[in-house]
Amino acid sequence: MDYDEAGRTCRRILSAVGEAVIADDRFLEQVLTGVLAKGHVLLEDVPGTGKTLTAQSFASALGLSFSRIQFTPDLLPSDITGSNVYNEGTGEFEFVPGPVFANVVLADEINRAPPKTQAALLEAMGEGQVTVDGETTGLPDPFFVIATQNPIEQEGTFGLPEAQRDRFVFKLAMGYPGFDDERTLIDRRADRTSQSPSVDPVVGPETVADLQAVPETVSVDGKLRDYVVELGRATRGDDRVDVGVSPRGVQRLFEAARAAAVIEGRSYVVPEDVRRVVHATFAHRLVLTTEASVRDADPVQVVDDVLERIAVPAVDEQR
Repeated sequence: MDYDEAGRTCRRILSAVGEAVIADDRFLEQVLTGVLAKGHVLLEDVPGTGKTLTAQSFASALGLSFSRIQFTPDLLPSDITGSNVYNEGTGEFEFVPGPVFANVVLADEINRAPPKTQAALLEAMGEGQVTVDGETTGLPDPFFVIATQNPIEQEGTFGLPEAQRDRFVFKLAMGYPGFDDERTLIDRRADRTSQSPSVDPVVGPETVADLQAVPETVSVDGKLRDYVVELGRATRGDDRVDVGVSPRGVQRLFEAARAAAVIEGRSYVVPEDVRRVVHATFAHRLVLTTEASVRDADPVQVVDDVLERIAVPAVDEQR
């Protein structure tokens, strides 16, 4: 698949999802960027903004299987991964796959499950496999997790550990729709006999795999590679930051920038690609100092300041 075809295919996918999901175009682009970068996306927003519909719509448009897991305090690891069940007919234990065995998995309110259960998903996200009773089983390919959490209700929740936050290529927020978009929601709801918005498949699993391969061939100028590394290292030297962006986070920014170029139909990365995805890639990976937290410092502002300090390199467009 060449870059022009990849860009056109991405636009068709985004157009199909946009017909069902009332959301900012840039938000939908970033979710698709996460898919192309072979990462996972964390959505943090208040209930009722369309997070579940977003996950379902992308799964449908991409022609992928979909599974929703409602995370609760009593959820066990086996409720996610599956378990070995005794078969009376054969006299043997057989593995029964859990809901994580799908191409697109919606981990709804992920921070409501205890750490042990969250850890079961961590292996799936990081390694593309699950281990049950010492037996390792591979997950479907492609495999993509969209996790959600509510930023308001924190009572009875378990904050995601740094290791798990680091597995998400992006942390995004949908935000409230504009007046016209919210009016569209009302118009849709006015006819109670009409079906909920649905998305027809635009591509299939094989095309998704082809799309995910395209960013691997996108060229990145050496100065831009230095720029990506300098941005990550600058977060570690900020006096408001206790733990800066990890080397994995720097790699994720590089991968996300290449995926962003593919969506634009380009074979090369420009500085704007990096700047367009850096907030979503870096902010959730920062751990602020206690003093900075008390002063209500914002990780997003830290990233803003880093962008101001690090000079944007001048690179020649490669065609």
